Amino acid sequence: MRTRRDAFGLAAVVLCAAMASAAGCNRGQEQTAPADQGQVPNADTSLADTGRKHFVIAFLGDSLTSGYGLVAQQAFPTLIENMFHAEGYGDVEVLNGGMTGDTTAGGLRRVEQLLNPNVRILVIGLGGNDALRGLTVKQTHDNLAAIIDGVNRSGVGVVLAGMEAPTNYGQDYQDAFRATFGQLAQEHRNVTFVPFLLEGVGGHPELNQADGIHPNADGARIIAEHLYPKLRTMVDSLGGGG
Repeated sequence: MRTRRDAFGLAAVVLCAAMASAAGCNRGQEQTAPADQGQVPNADTSLADTGRKHFVIAFLGDSLTSGYGLVAQQAFPTLIENMFHAEGYGDVEVLNGGMTGDTTAGGLRRVEQLLNPNVRILVIGLGGNDALRGLTVKQTHDNLAAIIDGVNRSGVGVVLAGMEAPTNYGQDYQDAFRATFGQLAQEHRNVTFVPFLLEGVGGHPELNQADGIHPNADGARIIAEHLYPKLRTMVDSLGGGG
């Protein structure tokens, strides 16, 4: 497993060197795929005025969350919504707040945009771009901690998904980066922790697009299947669905 994760990190380095315009490696001029609109959906207007009770799961992430290179229906947040509906959770909806190239610092600045009154769970999938943008491990930790603390004060449940650092940053940095997510989970005991967002996908060429970083449709499905049981448990505990 470590080898596969390291392969994912190496692919990130190669891609950034070869394609400055790829998601997460450029600085705001990227060409987005159909599933990646580069901004938060109209969270306040799309769900609030229908008269129905909604249970919204919001996803705060980067291009991995937005579905870079995929159509919107193939992004893993949408697949998770479909899984809920297939099991009879008719009022569970997702809000995909993935933004290409985003860091934990960017996520901290925009998280409030996602927290409309219907949001009951926030899934945080950030960090993969931090090293590439020059953030320190401490900055990653502090940004994520601030996001979690702010969301907790809003009464919203939190899922924290870990990420891996590029391999060319050295073993010490990789270990410290990985440990940061576990440390946050220890510091915030009410957080549901997923150690690696790309578990079973990162480092598997057949599950990724040609860049070796972004999941293809099959990879996105595996991510959705990995996250769904934890989210369903949370929805049940918070009285959602139905």
